[in-house]
Order: sequence, then C-alpha cells, then structure tokens
Amino acid sequence: MSVAFAEPLDVRTVPPPQRHPMIFGAFDALSPGEAFEIVNDHDPVPLYFQFEKTRLGQFDWRYIEAGPQRWHVRIARVAQGVPSGDTSGCCGGCACSGG
Repeated sequence: MSVAFAEPLDVRTVPPPQRHPMIFGAFDALSPGEAFEIVNDHDPVPLYFQFEKTRLGQFDWRYIEAGPQRWHVRIARVAQGVPSGDTSGCCGGCACSGG
C-alpha cells in the first residue's frame, strides 16, 4: 500500500475547526490503496467515529503512536465511495473546542 503524502499531516498547529475538514479533504483525494498519516495533540477517536459515520467501509485506521502527548495515526483508503454525511467542521466530540 503506497503512502500519498511523504510527511505526516501535523494538525497540532491547525485551528481546531479546520482540522477535520483538512483531514477529510486529504482522505477524499486518495485512491484505493493509498494512505496518509496524521499527528494530533489528543486522541482522535472522535474523528475515527466521524469516519465510521461518513466513510464506512472506505478506510483503515491504525495507531502508530498513542499518546500521552502525541497521537500518530495512519489512515488508508481501502475502497472508493461517496461521503454520507457532513464533514465540514469539527465533530464536537473531542477536547479541541472546535465543535
């Protein structure tokens, strides 16, 4: 499986309301078999649930590093598909205060 971006997408410096749209934009640009990685300042499990809700069956999620200060996740596109929900902002389920 190839990686679409050479460097992880470090969202720790991105304003919280912009993080999820940026990540979903990167994911939607992938072809099946491609992947990218994100680095975050909190566990992005709410993002995972948003992926499950809007991209079910289209992604694979793997933790590379799981805190306590930094979370590093590899997100791969495993199937083509159409989003089934709104991903234009933060899900509001995390500590980013962007919801």
